[in-house]
Amino acid sequence: MLRAFWLTALAMGLVIAQAIAAQARPDSFADLADTVSPAVVNITTSTVVAQGTGPSPIVPEGSPFEDFFREFQDRNGDRPRRTSALGSGFVISEDGYVVTNNHVIESADEVIIEFFSGEELTAEVVGTDPKTDIALLKVDTDKPLPFVSFGDSDTARVGDWVIAMGNPLGQGFSVSAGIVSARNRALSGTYDDYIQTDAAINRGNSGGPLFNLDGQVIGVNTAILSPNGGSIGIGFSMASNVVTRVVDQLREYGETRRGWLGVRIQDVTDDVAEAIGLEKVSGALVTDVPEGPAAEAGMEAGDVIMSFDGKEVTDTRSLVRQVGNSPVGKTVRVVVFRDGKTKTLKVELGRREEAEGAIPAAQPGEDEPEAQETEKTVLGLTLAPLDDELREQLELDGDTEGLVVKDIDTLAEAYEKGMRAGDVITEAGQQKLRAIGDLEDRIADAREAGRKSLLLLVRRAGEPRFVALSLDEGENGGSSSE
Repeated sequence: MLRAFWLTALAMGLVIAQAIAAQARPDSFADLADTVSPAVVNITTSTVVAQGTGPSPIVPEGSPFEDFFREFQDRNGDRPRRTSALGSGFVISEDGYVVTNNHVIESADEVIIEFFSGEELTAEVVGTDPKTDIALLKVDTDKPLPFVSFGDSDTARVGDWVIAMGNPLGQGFSVSAGIVSARNRALSGTYDDYIQTDAAINRGNSGGPLFNLDGQVIGVNTAILSPNGGSIGIGFSMASNVVTRVVDQLREYGETRRGWLGVRIQDVTDDVAEAIGLEKVSGALVTDVPEGPAAEAGMEAGDVIMSFDGKEVTDTRSLVRQVGNSPVGKTVRVVVFRDGKTKTLKVELGRREEAEGAIPAAQPGEDEPEAQETEKTVLGLTLAPLDDELREQLELDGDTEGLVVKDIDTLAEAYEKGMRAGDVITEAGQQKLRAIGDLEDRIADAREAGRKSLLLLVRRAGEPRFVALSLDEGENGGSSSE
């Protein structure tokens, strides 16, 4: 009797499990496709280019066709020609705003939107953002257009079902299904936050929507990873939570307006954290503070930014995104780690777009010391104080102070960490260097404090970065084994 009861319970459990599985994997995406298809569009762009910019036929010298092709090129060489390209997009409002990729419409003279109904309209470019590869278009229409809404990409989970729609290889409206394969992928952009999917994405799908099962856009299909140009199940869609911020700004201003802190940063590594006494390996290490909002607020090179506007900073990528998503002109609290303790600064953010390309201001030097050692090997580095001759050779500002690396032991830790001859060490232990003795004093101080490594601020061609070197180097400068 008891056995029969357990068999019945097991059978019911299997039935329930099968029902749950059936509910998790839909039998068909047809209803969803019918609902959202009217808002998905094909995009055709055309561009006028000079005849000479395209590939030319290769004709062997002495060929009977040589004269024919030469006459043809002479006759048509300056004649412009029109080229076309295909992409995808989707309507986000009934009055005709359309989202696509920037690379779909970049440099286009004409943009034609083809709707699911077959109707075609000419679109105007409202604004573009190359950093996220997003563009906003607008078509004029005297009737409400079908449109789709953005969803919250942060709620998308690895394994969730998604469908991609667009115009792959110019074949017209097409649907493919897959799952979210990964989240928070970065390719090459500063503000990258891609959803990876195995839904088939091919050329022509660029700019098209990635839908969740609620019919909400959670991504804009942008790129694929492929050795042959076709889909192999690794596609990338820019997350909707990035896209919506960009679209809102393009719609309001015709351009993006991102917050700007005004610092150069690098990730905190284990050895850097140990060198400065930071317990947790997180945050963004400030390598330079040019003239700007952070400098005005008192931020210094060597500070580690631990939190920004109340949110923890895990690494440089998270800080860049947090700052970029903040309104221009907002005053934010920035918590930094400095000299073994935290300090809170109030920073009024500038605008990133206005600051692009700004050159950091040179920091004033101090008076020349009365006497300096001319050359010495420390931690595997053959060092010399900067003088006018070295500054001229390295094309440095006349007031730049520090120690120049004249040679480096290829077995030293410094070499393994990327330091090379010609680098200039301007700080050690977050204090400025003017003489070799300054560096030796910083090494002695660090050892006395029980530190295992010393943090150096190194500049190459004007670009700063921090390097933490172990203090267990031998007298010959070779690296020690662990």
